[in-house]
Amino acid sequence: MLSPFPYSDSNKRYHTQSYYLKKRFGCKVIKISLNCGFTCPNIDGTKGVGGCTYCLEGSGEFAGSPLLSVSEQFEAVKRQMSRKWSEGLYIPYFQAGTNTYTSPERFRQLTDEALGLENAVGLAVSTRPDCISDDILDILTELNDRTYLTVELGLQTVHDRTAERINRCHTYRDFLVCCERLFARNINVCVHLINGLPDEDSDMMLYSAEEMAKLPLHSIKLHLLHILKGTVMGGQYLRGEITPLTLEEYVHIVCEQIKLFPPELIIQRVTGDGGRDTLLAPEWSLKKFTVMNEIDKTFARENSFQGINYRK
Repeated sequence: MLSPFPYSDSNKRYHTQSYYLKKRFGCKVIKISLNCGFTCPNIDGTKGVGGCTYCLEGSGEFAGSPLLSVSEQFEAVKRQMSRKWSEGLYIPYFQAGTNTYTSPERFRQLTDEALGLENAVGLAVSTRPDCISDDILDILTELNDRTYLTVELGLQTVHDRTAERINRCHTYRDFLVCCERLFARNINVCVHLINGLPDEDSDMMLYSAEEMAKLPLHSIKLHLLHILKGTVMGGQYLRGEITPLTLEEYVHIVCEQIKLFPPELIIQRVTGDGGRDTLLAPEWSLKKFTVMNEIDKTFARENSFQGINYRK
């Protein structure tokens, strides 16, 4: 049975990235994760050391190898994807590390290479809200005129107390200032939130979502906190200092968050899976499709959908 939600052609009751891209481009569009070898000001000592407490050597665990060029990584992943989708269009995704934390010259060279790839119809750039210089912003503006561009900002939480505990090294105000600069250039912004961060209850997580619903965002990604081996948070978990969310808790929180978002907001992600070899907890997160199915079943059982609790 099809969903009663207007931005859906399946049983989904929220506005998926797949639905949006198919409507925009008329066919399947696949994001290709890339690793350009960038570090982070929270790792190299500029703002902090060690990175966020949940982070394992920078973000982008499933991105390509920085030893390969953008073109080589793209072709390698494209060959793997062709086993599932024989044809389609592609969006190169600068995922690993802080992808605007570099010189304007290198950033321009890498983005030009990405946009020159066969059947590339857009570009996604993941970064921190405190790492977009005026020169980089000018290049992003040029890219936005050339292609379908999305800048993905890692916020994780609106609560500065939590951000300090996880060694985020920027504030919610830093994020809002960055958003205003990007909005002023008509650049699409995707925000990342993490559910299950230490000392955050469901009300705090819903408040983060409610704050995002006030902004003219293009899209959002909802992540589950993965506790990984070799991280500061991994040690905290092994000492019994952190309790991860249960599957039932996570599904409830995500559904309640999605109800708060405006219907047109694109939900790029509702969960995620850590690497099987590095994951400490929660083990249920390895069954990603089970999590997604439980979200779908909850919306259907409640006869609810994205935006039902949205307030302008």
